[in-house]
Amino acid sequence: MSVITIPQGMPQYADKPRFDVEKIRADFPILSRTVNGHPLVYLDSAATSQKPRQVVEAIADHYLNHNANVARSVHTLGTEATEAYEGARALVAGFIGARAPEEIVFTKNSTESINLVAHAFSPTAADPRFRLGPGDEVVISEMEHHSNLVPWQMVCERTGATLKWFGVTDQGRLDESDLDGLITERTKIVSLVHYSNVLGTINATARITKRVREVGALLMLDCSQTVPHLPFDVVDYDVDFVAFTGHKMLGPTGVGVLWGRSELLEAMPPFLGGGSMVETVTMPKTTFAPPPARFEAGTPPIAEAVGLGAAVRYLQDIGMEAIQWHEKELTAYALDALATVPGLNLVGPSVPVGRGGTLSFSLAAADGTPIHPHDVGQVLDSLGIQVRVGHHCARPTCVRFGVAALTRASFYLYTTTDEVDALVRGLDQVRKVFA
Repeated sequence: MSVITIPQGMPQYADKPRFDVEKIRADFPILSRTVNGHPLVYLDSAATSQKPRQVVEAIADHYLNHNANVARSVHTLGTEATEAYEGARALVAGFIGARAPEEIVFTKNSTESINLVAHAFSPTAADPRFRLGPGDEVVISEMEHHSNLVPWQMVCERTGATLKWFGVTDQGRLDESDLDGLITERTKIVSLVHYSNVLGTINATARITKRVREVGALLMLDCSQTVPHLPFDVVDYDVDFVAFTGHKMLGPTGVGVLWGRSELLEAMPPFLGGGSMVETVTMPKTTFAPPPARFEAGTPPIAEAVGLGAAVRYLQDIGMEAIQWHEKELTAYALDALATVPGLNLVGPSVPVGRGGTLSFSLAAADGTPIHPHDVGQVLDSLGIQVRVGHHCARPTCVRFGVAALTRASFYLYTTTDEVDALVRGLDQVRKVFA
């Protein structure tokens, strides 16, 4: 199969940021290994990104030279660990444009971050912004990851509130045709994915934000796929809460982030009780520390936060605009390349506008018989190509498009056009196997 060329109609930008993908790949030792005798082609970054040696070395250095618990000791190691942990908080705050480090709560992942916010809503909440009961409404969408669906289902079942959702168009965009009917004076919170982990859609939120502000509701964005790939500023987006996770942005597993407006975090009750989140403790009663400590009970993910800080520095050194442009061009190339594969049906936007480098599709044999994504994934793996198969923790999205499962290829700053070509050749092999 011939190598795909960038389409002639694709715009070329003379002033685009400099980007050296081969130099970047040299920082990721895993990318030089083989799988089943073939060069590794890693196309599963939407599930978890690979880690550069700078991040791994930062974690190792912490454990080898600075390991201690935080906020509990006056000795040298304890001070060093606390400074590293809080330094990571400041790095993350700067990375997303937070007003202060205290607006950053470290969690273990996006799922915990979303659950933390959902936990604040109840019929008896002291702050009326979090008071939720029968007659009140929560709005999500049909393209949510389960982590931004199940917690709100649970909250509505617990409080008697009503769950509503935006539909998805055939083109994989949010259906905003009934925006005013979905977001009303009864709405207490709208919680939406910003960048779909299945469709690759990057949602334009301006009209939704405007409507949320008109009715006095709160707005949360699940930015698990956004923060690793795009410049993102919480002030510019005028949101109330943002959730994202370290392991999708070159950092380690086990550390996530909740950003919240400081006045909202101060109004929220603790999520977990225990050490380090208290102000005073007596046998009858406990008072709680201000945010973010209020939400970080027990020993936090110290080394993981240090690793996340190193990941932020790495991304900043390259530049998020440069990463965005690399992925934009790569996505245009991949959309054109996959369009040459017979029997392939892309689910999601078919143009590289308002979408990122996450491409999900179904594949059929020459006679039109669907090839199960698990079979697609196994054949590709035999060729060293790592893709994701299944419903991607977004089953309602798959149901919306009439499929039980999809194959997903997802890109990042270290992905190359050669790897896209390898995917296209691999899919040709899959169709030959099932001819």
